[in-house]
Amino acid sequence: MATAGTGPSVPDPDTRLPEEAHVAALARLPRVGPARLRALLDRYGPQEAWTRVVGGAVDPAVVVGFGGDEPRQLVRTWQLAAASIDPAAYWQAHAEAGIGVAALGSSAFPAPFATDDDPPAVIFWQGDLDHLAGVRAAVVGTRKATRYGLDVAHELGRRLAESGIAVVSGLALGIDGAAHAGALAAEAAPPVAVVGSGLDRIYPRAHGPLWRQVARSGVVLSEYPLGAPAAAWQFPARNRLIAALADVVVVVESQATGGAMGTAVEAARRGVPVLAVPGPVTAASSDGTNQLLFDGCAPARDAADVLLALGREPARTRRSAERRPPPTGDAVAVLAEVPWGPVAVETLALATGLDLGRLALALDRLEADGWIARRAGWIERLGRPAGSR
Repeated sequence: MATAGTGPSVPDPDTRLPEEAHVAALARLPRVGPARLRALLDRYGPQEAWTRVVGGAVDPAVVVGFGGDEPRQLVRTWQLAAASIDPAAYWQAHAEAGIGVAALGSSAFPAPFATDDDPPAVIFWQGDLDHLAGVRAAVVGTRKATRYGLDVAHELGRRLAESGIAVVSGLALGIDGAAHAGALAAEAAPPVAVVGSGLDRIYPRAHGPLWRQVARSGVVLSEYPLGAPAAAWQFPARNRLIAALADVVVVVESQATGGAMGTAVEAARRGVPVLAVPGPVTAASSDGTNQLLFDGCAPARDAADVLLALGREPARTRRSAERRPPPTGDAVAVLAEVPWGPVAVETLALATGLDLGRLALALDRLEADGWIARRAGWIERLGRPAGSR
């Protein structure tokens, strides 16, 4: 309790609530990221930190060095925000939503995070934490994926799950979503997702059904409480948690910079092997992965390469039906000119010497037989039949 002349008085803490209730309330304050939350908890502990926030009695020195906010103004901002947060009601809301909460140091806190050098102060989850047991492979990449990248990610997710490997990703558009969809299609090892928002704030919205499937079959994790929206700065923080969970990280497609490359850096810092899927040297979507290969990362040509990096034997699993009719006639020459990346019809016409009528017929046949896909006027080769599992 503060004494006269030493600053604002501090209310007595509510000792009836579990520590996680106060940690969740602290995590909901504006401008409280993982580092600031840990700083508050390291200095005061959960209950005292909350009562100091409510009383405006946080030492401004605690928040120095975590961004450009003026410390005293930030303490005042927290005090005002805390007036609208009831830790008991907020804690009950998490329970009613089926969201588990574990603070760093508690028995329920996931072991892979507890031993990490940059652990979250608190973890929120939907699903079953027991699914974190066993071997885990992160499959990550760009949101702006090509058909090639999506096919590879789906196949990797499926094959790894069939081999008993839990596929970890971020539930983002593009590569992340394809990898999780593949893992779910295997109906084998449960998928694991780490997201950058509160578990009631599905982002992106288009992945709502996928998010719910992962939560039912595996587990979705976050270090952000109910109501926390997705924000750009939260995704690099999320990527370190993906790296912390992974026994190997596979980057399928990535531009020269981006979240997947950040995950690769975080993995390398932790001594986690990083593999990269080779891509066309002319495709910007493979600039990052090809750079990783140039820098010495092992290639991931298929799931067998990933399993080798994990010291595991490939599982003997069912094969997907890929009995595509072999191309005939003009389709042979056309397919030979379709790269692993978008190509314009006009480019194919020049490369094959076919008139547009004959080219159109050949493309129709290749698409019907599952060799190519058309998207927004562009043509892409398919590594496996579209929609096959």
